Amino acid sequence: MQRWRGLENLPGGWGRCVVTIGVFDGVHRGHQQLIGRAVRMARERGLPCVLMTFDPHPAEVVRPGSHPAQLTTLRRRAELVEELGVDVFCVLPFTPELSRVPADEFVHEVLVDRLHAAAVVVGENFTFGHRAAGDVASLRRLGERFGFVTEGAGLVSDSAEGGAITFSSTYIRSCVDAGDVAAAARALGRPHRLEGIVVRGDGRGRDLGFPTANLSTPRFAAIPADGVYACRFIHVGHGEPAVTRSLPAAVSVGTNPTFSGRERRVEAYVLDVNEDFYGERVALDFVARLRGMERFATTEALIDEMRRDVERTRQVLATGEG
Repeated sequence: MQRWRGLENLPGGWGRCVVTIGVFDGVHRGHQQLIGRAVRMARERGLPCVLMTFDPHPAEVVRPGSHPAQLTTLRRRAELVEELGVDVFCVLPFTPELSRVPADEFVHEVLVDRLHAAAVVVGENFTFGHRAAGDVASLRRLGERFGFVTEGAGLVSDSAEGGAITFSSTYIRSCVDAGDVAAAARALGRPHRLEGIVVRGDGRGRDLGFPTANLSTPRFAAIPADGVYACRFIHVGHGEPAVTRSLPAAVSVGTNPTFSGRERRVEAYVLDVNEDFYGERVALDFVARLRGMERFATTEALIDEMRRDVERTRQVLATGEG
């Protein structure tokens, strides 16, 4: 899969293509269906499929300070859409200037002049252009004028307690924020992943017999609610070829109230290994929430509960329940 940033350096002789456009944060089950439709249309026409996304999130540019929690990094998004068959992952820098481009100019300059779109696939709630004035109906009219087909894909929903749930990035963020990582996983089609760099902590976990890898996470990362979770710790080695390991881990998210902590941290106790992951880029796949964050009267009570957390983590990951 090719990865482009901007449209200034398109390959020479670039022909027609099928384009799908959106932020695609999470690449959840709804996104997967939409992207799958674009890929099938591209294959039917013998054309490449281009997925266009934006960085930073448009909300942050239009309303500074409103950047939503990020479910997936751009790197992770690229990995996920490549698995779905996308040929080009195109990141369009979202600037104040771009936000002011009228909808018809965006279509003409980006989709027609640059990408030579033969077909465009978007969600039925897609909007674009200055003040989000463009929608699927206007995109369809512009397609008729400029010679491309427009398809608006319906939203994906599933039955759950209390009625049907429509899968959206907003819904998944609310699940993660509430610590309901099992519901988030159902909507994503896989566990919610949190990426980060392992940094030095205060060493308290090692003193307690549970040495932890402390994650420094991206600025807008969607971090689950405070509590203890059963996770899979994803580590990519440095060998050739690089070997990716998925290791069981009991993960604490919160301020560590037993020791009157104030800084919110993500700390992973990786089971059955004795390694220093300092400086490594790792990821956590959240499988199940084991309990909320608690303040214990004594250190011994905390250690006892941590032992139980480890055993529950083993059970959850062994059975695949969450």
